[in-house]
Amino acid sequence: MKRKISALILGTTLVLTACGGGGGNDSKTATESASGPEVFKQNCSSCHGGDLKGGYGPNLEKVGKEFSQAQIQKIIENGKGKMPAGILNGNKAEEESVAKWLSEKK
Repeated sequence: MKRKISALILGTTLVLTACGGGGGNDSKTATESASGPEVFKQNCSSCHGGDLKGGYGPNLEKVGKEFSQAQIQKIIENGKGKMPAGILNGNKAEEESVAKWLSEKK
């Protein structure tokens, strides 16, 4: 019973910290922005898994088969299902970088 409660608390903590945004918009330009895999690891992997196999969020191993880069970027910007909008604080360069990288996953 203690294990279940501990797992629930840990899972809830991960979801709340991973899905929460930082303070304000990031003013980095596209050339200063981190790469898609780096941004994903820092902001998305806690829900979607570092290996893209999912967890709290859906499996993204072949997301590029289902969605285009533009569609993925729109999901990142506006959220979908349990994923909140603005997960990357409106940083267009990072949104585009992650969307491009994920769209190649086929």
